[in-house]
Amino acid sequence: MLTKMQIKQMMEAATKQIEERKKQLSFRLPLPTPQLLPTPSAPSAGGAPSIAPSQAATFMNDAIEKARKAAELQARIQSQLAMKPGILGALGNTGPHNLVALANLHAMGIAPPKVEVKEVNKPTPLILDEMGRTVDATGKEVELTHRMPTLKANIRAVKREQFRQQLKEKPGEDLESTSYFDQRVFITPAQRPRRSFKFHEQGRFEKIAQRIRTKAQLEKLQTEIAQAAKKTGIQASTKLALIAPKKDLGEGDVPIIEWWDSYVLPSNIVLTPEEKFDDVEFFGVTNLVEHPAQISPPVDTDKPVTLGVYLTKKEQKKLRRQTRREAQKELQEKVRLGLMPPPEPKVRISNLMRVLGTEAVQDPTKVEAHVRAQMAKRQKAHEEANAARKLTAEQRKEKKVKKLKEDLTHGVHIAVYRIRNLHNPAKKFKVEANANQLYLTGTVVLHKDVNIVVVEGGPKSQKKFKKLMMHRIKWEEHNTKRDDGDDDTKRNNKCWLIWEGTAKERSFGDMKFKQCPTENMAREHFKKHGTEHYWDLALSQSVLETTDD
Repeated sequence: MLTKMQIKQMMEAATKQIEERKKQLSFRLPLPTPQLLPTPSAPSAGGAPSIAPSQAATFMNDAIEKARKAAELQARIQSQLAMKPGILGALGNTGPHNLVALANLHAMGIAPPKVEVKEVNKPTPLILDEMGRTVDATGKEVELTHRMPTLKANIRAVKREQFRQQLKEKPGEDLESTSYFDQRVFITPAQRPRRSFKFHEQGRFEKIAQRIRTKAQLEKLQTEIAQAAKKTGIQASTKLALIAPKKDLGEGDVPIIEWWDSYVLPSNIVLTPEEKFDDVEFFGVTNLVEHPAQISPPVDTDKPVTLGVYLTKKEQKKLRRQTRREAQKELQEKVRLGLMPPPEPKVRISNLMRVLGTEAVQDPTKVEAHVRAQMAKRQKAHEEANAARKLTAEQRKEKKVKKLKEDLTHGVHIAVYRIRNLHNPAKKFKVEANANQLYLTGTVVLHKDVNIVVVEGGPKSQKKFKKLMMHRIKWEEHNTKRDDGDDDTKRNNKCWLIWEGTAKERSFGDMKFKQCPTENMAREHFKKHGTEHYWDLALSQSVLETTDD
């Protein structure tokens, strides 16, 4: 589309070209002057030859034809401009001059400049013949376009069918021309498999249920075997066999190889007294030196510890005198400058006569009442000051909690205790109450002969809790009222500190008791918190202790 300025420039250039063309034509071929057609009755002036009637009729016909053609051209231009109003705007609406310019261009055989105007789409009229068929203006039959599907599913179905047809046609055209195409191979088009119902085979869930029942029965049987082994003492013996070496030799016999060296020997070797180990390949023994990996401790203990400054009694008194003297000097300066009134003389019954003098002699009763009022006022002010400094109940509680709660940013101190019997509710309460009062976290696992108490906290709290567990609580119960089966364990009850150390952070929450009837349950409880080694250590010591007994 041309702009209005471009069309205007084009029209000006065309007008100039027409003017120049007219000038050139006027110089080359001078136009004949129009002559008036003489009438038959009037003779020609000056003896000029008159025009014949046939020639006059020819001239008239030519003139009429030219006028008719100009009128037709002008009417056609006006009709086109009426149908396309954009042309008038494009020509700048300069009036009839543009029409005249277009007429001159057409008359001279010069094509006018083309102006692209967006046509208005109008619906074509519907013409039907006698048979009911759609025809155009000339009477020729017109084939109407069929309506295409608008739903996505229908469009995809049509496209899928067209794609299948292309796939069926292409292999025959492209591959058959090559020498590597085998006619016997059937090429299936790539398509998505249709989803269908998949029914389970008969008896599938019955097999799964039977498998679950069998597994449950097996676990129940294993639990019963473990309970029976625990009662008979077989379990402790098997665990001890894993820890202690076998003693099949008699006293004074020297074994061929010690049990700690058996780990580096191959499993398929037969040891004899004449065996030479020169050609034997030991497991893990090489000519290289194995350096253990250096693991940094969880808490950095290399930081220097700064101790606070502690003053002696003499230095503390001296410092107190200096501060009181400075405060007194400040008050004296304010009194000297008039910022505050001077304090009243501090009169007591003992210095009454010395301070007041003659006033006490004149009216001793009045002076004594005045002195006693001053003394009561000073006592009240002193008590009010003490009450203002006194901490509230919440503040005292916070102070106590702050004193008990220790800074654990440099590491948490952990202690693990093992107790043979912890069924007494009084002792349970003492363990739990003291742990909560000292703000210690941890857990208590109750198992037969292996009762473990794990506490986490600061060093001061651990020191107090250690005193409780090792000295204050009397674990032996000699005066038992009931004669239970665990009477022997109650009399020989004891508490052992099996491990204490530090960790980076706490592993347990508030102190809670956990009843674990089996060893697997106890180990799983510790494993959940990442401290299963506590249970392994306590159980191994318990097994060794029972073996020694």
